[in-house]
Amino acid sequence: MGKGTLYIVSAPSGAGKSSLISAMLETSPTYAMKVSVSHTTRTIRPGEQDGVHYHFVEKQHFETLIARGEFLEYAEVFGNYYGTSRVWIEENLNKGIDVFLDIDWQGGRQIRQLMPSAKSVFILPPSKDELERRLNARGQDSEEVIAKRMAEAKSEISHYTEYDYVIVNDDFDNALIDFKAILRAERLKQDKQTDKHKSMLSALLAE
Repeated sequence: MGKGTLYIVSAPSGAGKSSLISAMLETSPTYAMKVSVSHTTRTIRPGEQDGVHYHFVEKQHFETLIARGEFLEYAEVFGNYYGTSRVWIEENLNKGIDVFLDIDWQGGRQIRQLMPSAKSVFILPPSKDELERRLNARGQDSEEVIAKRMAEAKSEISHYTEYDYVIVNDDFDNALIDFKAILRAERLKQDKQTDKHKSMLSALLAE
């Protein structure tokens, strides 16, 4: 069994990265894949579950985990901490499971420095107007927070050139097809296929 691939998935808030990751997990049952559940200090939102969407912790506890070196990456976004467990990621990759990281460009940069074999995908909205419409349609944030997210979007988008793949989420179904194509292509790379089919290759090459 080969090692799993770590996928860094980033986008400005509202571009649809979390929805695309969820749809990937729901519609690809034959693939071994998981989404990393990050730690955060932000307030839990309606419909969210602790341990499912995030591990919700107090700021003091989060800072203790930082001091212990338990995060593969962490960042402060809009006044809240977000971080990724190093041990959990490594355990799942070693089991041959692909892992998705739903993180911003800052976290993505930290991950790539520590794990250069990770693949990265950036999700773009088709326009600023559509991005703002989606943020308002979620009904989760105040007008002030939405204004901050829109102001931050340009800075976030400016880092798309650091990523291996770029998907424009104009039509969700097409964006999901593009996302699946990336994973399939990565699984068909020579090193992955060699790990997966060792016995078959040995038989084919035997005299």
